[in-house]
Amino acid sequence: MQVAKKDICATVAYLIGTRWNILMNCYGEEKDLLNELHKNKEATVIRYLCKLRTALMLKFKKTDNEICFNLKNINKLEWFDQDNIKQLEQWGIEIVKANYRAQSYVYDISKLINDNIEKCSGLFPSWINWSYIKSLFEIPHISKENTFKNEFAKYMEYISWYPFQQYIYWEPRDCGSLLFTDIRFLNYLYAMHDDHFAYDSRLTDAHEETKNSIYDFIRKSEKIIVAVDCENSDVYKLYGTIKNLNQNELSKIEKIVLYDDAHTTCGWDWLHKFTNISVEHIEVERVTGQKSLVDIKMTAGVCQNYYQHGVTSFIIVSSDSDYWGLISSLPDAKFLVMYEYMKCGQAIKDALEQRQIYYCSIDDFCSGNIEDLKKVVLLDILKKYLPNLLSLNAKELAKRVFKEAWIDASDEEINNFYNKYIKTLKLSFNDDGEVSLNISVK
Repeated sequence: MQVAKKDICATVAYLIGTRWNILMNCYGEEKDLLNELHKNKEATVIRYLCKLRTALMLKFKKTDNEICFNLKNINKLEWFDQDNIKQLEQWGIEIVKANYRAQSYVYDISKLINDNIEKCSGLFPSWINWSYIKSLFEIPHISKENTFKNEFAKYMEYISWYPFQQYIYWEPRDCGSLLFTDIRFLNYLYAMHDDHFAYDSRLTDAHEETKNSIYDFIRKSEKIIVAVDCENSDVYKLYGTIKNLNQNELSKIEKIVLYDDAHTTCGWDWLHKFTNISVEHIEVERVTGQKSLVDIKMTAGVCQNYYQHGVTSFIIVSSDSDYWGLISSLPDAKFLVMYEYMKCGQAIKDALEQRQIYYCSIDDFCSGNIEDLKKVVLLDILKKYLPNLLSLNAKELAKRVFKEAWIDASDEEINNFYNKYIKTLKLSFNDDGEVSLNISVK
């Protein structure tokens, strides 16, 4: 069972200027994300500018009348957030102008949004088409005659269809709450551009019932070790699972032990840098080219921790039925099993149920927020190819890097990586004249 995520919706809702109490009411589970956005200068600049533009739209005639007939300016009108204006000007963004009418303010603020929105691209995963997000903020040809007039008329007529009644640039439609869940929002957004969003699986997370069962197992255990069969597990899915669980609840886990074969992805080498849990990486040599000893080494390691170190509870991460022999050989130990749907048969699930051993799939946990691990693995592999770069086709190199990282990716994702990291490679020279290639890590 899964639930829809709201991280992207919460970010967009923050940027367009949605009131804080509404953000907390609709995206309370993303409170930490919203607090981080509020600390982010680039995000908050856009938020404050969007709030000003929406206020101008809502109070356009009243604002213009106050300027014309009462010689007021927007820093003296109560429907504009004066703290926001002061903060923007402290950041060097000039807002208040002399002898300005309301329409000139709309032009200026819209231009400021256009000039600054690109700085927020890093707030969204690379697998989302950033140009579609950006289009919600930019009013094209705003200075042309009738552009603002048409946008103003459209907004006032269909204001109830705009998310939280905040102005965005779109063709409004009655689609319920546009920013209700990430899946709904991105499906609509892509459809607006005659495109199809193909990453729904990255926008769902395991249900609270699943997470609570894991927490319950941890609370009832004294010593816990996570034993991972790296040959039969996906490092990125496991990282997504860990990242989407409460870190305080996981603090009781003593360590994660990775039982790895030399032929699996190098992503396992980086897991320890992205988790608060201690990680032990055990690489197992092959006796022959075909036969791996990972299962045997993992069984021996779990038994050793049980009999010699007093570990009574184990979380087994594997989709291989071979671990059933391990579980059945330690009848007094407690086990929780994490598997992948495509790699695990029904027979092993039936056996686990008969023994009343809880199991869940790491596929259920959100994989949309693991870009940090993927990025470092991809760039690490890319660096290995740099000395021979001139002999390679750069686009084929991008595909090879993803393949070596064991990351399934669309052509669009690979192309984004190519444009962002390979096309931007630069030569640098030290004082001794030695040449090196630099990778942009932004």
